[in-house]
Amino acid sequence: MTTTPSLVDAGAFDLHGDKLREECGVFGIIGAADASAACALGLHALQHRGQEAVGISSFDGAEFITRRGLGHVADNFSSAESLAELKGHMAVGHVRYSTTGGSGLRNVQPLYADLASGGFAVAHNGNISNAMQLKQELVSKGAIFQSTSDTEVIIHLVATSRYPTMLDKLTDALRMVEGAYALTVMTPRGMAACRDPMGIRPLVMGKLGDAVVFASETVALDVVGAEFIRQVDPGELIEVDFDGTIRSHRPFGETKARPCIFEHVYFSRPDSIFNQRSVYESRKNIGAELARESPCEADLVVPVPDSGVPAAIGYAQESGIPFELGIIRSHYVGRTFIQPSDSARHAGVKRKHNANRLLVEGKRIVLIDDSIVRGTTSLKIVQMMRDAGAAEVHFRVASPPTGHGCYYGVDTPERSKLLAGRMDISAMQEFIQADSLAFVSIDGLYRAVGLASRDNSCPQYCDACFTGEYPTPLTDLAGRKEKEAQLSLPVNKVA
Repeated sequence: MTTTPSLVDAGAFDLHGDKLREECGVFGIIGAADASAACALGLHALQHRGQEAVGISSFDGAEFITRRGLGHVADNFSSAESLAELKGHMAVGHVRYSTTGGSGLRNVQPLYADLASGGFAVAHNGNISNAMQLKQELVSKGAIFQSTSDTEVIIHLVATSRYPTMLDKLTDALRMVEGAYALTVMTPRGMAACRDPMGIRPLVMGKLGDAVVFASETVALDVVGAEFIRQVDPGELIEVDFDGTIRSHRPFGETKARPCIFEHVYFSRPDSIFNQRSVYESRKNIGAELARESPCEADLVVPVPDSGVPAAIGYAQESGIPFELGIIRSHYVGRTFIQPSDSARHAGVKRKHNANRLLVEGKRIVLIDDSIVRGTTSLKIVQMMRDAGAAEVHFRVASPPTGHGCYYGVDTPERSKLLAGRMDISAMQEFIQADSLAFVSIDGLYRAVGLASRDNSCPQYCDACFTGEYPTPLTDLAGRKEKEAQLSLPVNKVA
């Protein structure tokens, strides 16, 4: 058991850093008269996947045009004028948070390069876990990198491939990378979309009239009015020509799917379909599993809005305890991490969430949230309930303890800053000052998404953030740990 940090220590972290964040969302469309406008609309629907920067590239049949900017989609592509220069029947777009490579315009996607075979624009969701090793090899051969994004490694691998066709060059490049990727790619000959062999990151395909659409989530298809056709399969590479011809390739042969299970827990919008399942229904099922596994005598089930709402509905329905909005969320609060002072950042929870005092006063409350990352927000939410007069505050979490980092495109704190990475559940309960604390079990989570249990010999999802069992090699991480170990070795002094 780890010593509980003080409230002063907890306040050192901002609210924004207390949620796991997807790195980005991608959107691509080919065969549409207003491709860039459809792309911007699709990116609006994916805004929750990345709120730091946005970019769109289009191809007008002669040249590629790219516009990128920091901030939200609406900050950069809210008018006809802002899209006017992005002409053409094909476009790809990207919304991002920074994990690998950091923030700044030079890392905003889509990334574009003029290759010997023509223009190449790529939007990437995921993380290449051997990017540093590959970059070192490329630089040693004379490659010059313009960004610090791992996505640029893919461009260099394509550029240096000796295969004759663009499709073969892209396949050759992808055979050398490890980790997770969902890509939408534009070339002068059309569009390609692909997923890593385990399908860790999501990608779906749809049709909008004669146009073909790719997106990180089905909700983006809904918003642009496209029909959902199917998900891009793990390890599949789809190419679409300008005449609408669609070709599917399986360059990696038969692969074992391991999609990210956290899409069901938090990343995807609840009105999306992920891995053939309604995300909303999965989240309600998780809440029902929680109620069966960790019942509680209480007066009200209260979600931590907005991400805890579906699971709280499921918990309430299964337990028979009334569901109530005991916390009201303001949707007009700026991101807390950009505030200029510590006191302003620490006020973020109060400005974003406020207790419904007359409802919770004197009541035994079951709080439902999707996850606990650092634990600082959970602590403040529990304290908010107590300050509002709640008689008891019990905390239930709609995912297993998040005790391990993600290296596949999710912005996860290092393990030493993950509450479950350094405490057992009893210590976590003490840290957040709840009357009780419980998480859904890993088998309960699998049951909630339609499986009997986790197959420990061959898991059906990537759940490394809960189990520490990573489905791919982590070459860069292993190299970094080896260097750290070498630096920590004692130095032999010569007498």
